[in-house]
Amino acid sequence: MSMLGLEPHLVAARLVSEAGGVLIGRTRLQKVACLAKLAGLLDTFEFEYRHYGPFSESLATSMDIAAGLKIVEEQERRAEWGGWYSIYSATDRTPPAGDAQRSQFVTEAAKIGAIQLELAATAAFLHVEEGLDGPEAWAETARRKPEKAQGNRLEAAKAAYRQLRRLSTPTPLPAI
Repeated sequence: MSMLGLEPHLVAARLVSEAGGVLIGRTRLQKVACLAKLAGLLDTFEFEYRHYGPFSESLATSMDIAAGLKIVEEQERRAEWGGWYSIYSATDRTPPAGDAQRSQFVTEAAKIGAIQLELAATAAFLHVEEGLDGPEAWAETARRKPEKAQGNRLEAAKAAYRQLRRLSTPTPLPAI
C-alpha cells in the first residue's frame, strides 16, 4: 500500500504511530517494516539480507532523520547484555496512523518478541528473495541464526508468523 506523497522519514515516523505510539528497537523497526512490505502494506523501503536479517538502509536513515527533526523521539538505553537499543515514541509532530489495515498489522507485528520477530521476518524474506520453500526458509534461518533459534524460539517464531498471516492484508504473507 503506497504512502504516496509522504517523504520517507515521515513514512518511518508513521510506523511508530501505527505501532501504538511506541516502537522498541531498531531491529524491531526493520523487521516490522519488512513484514509490512511483504504483506503489501508498505512500499517505501527496499530490504537486503544482513547479519540481523532483512535490513533497509533507507529506513534506518529515514528514522534517523525523523528523530533528528523531532518528528519522533528516540531514547537510547543500555540493554542488560551491555549493548544499546532505541525506544521510538510518537510526538505531536508524528504523522497519525494512516491505513487501519496497516495499523493493525504493524501493531500486532510490534508485539512479537524481538528474537521471534527477527526469525520470522528472516524466514519470510529468505522465502521471497532467495526462493526457498517454507521448510527450507525456516531451516536456513536456523542455520544462519543458531544462537537465536535455540530452544522453542523457532517454534514460537513460526506461531507468531502464523498469527500475522491470519490478518487481512493486500498481499497474503507467504505460506512458509
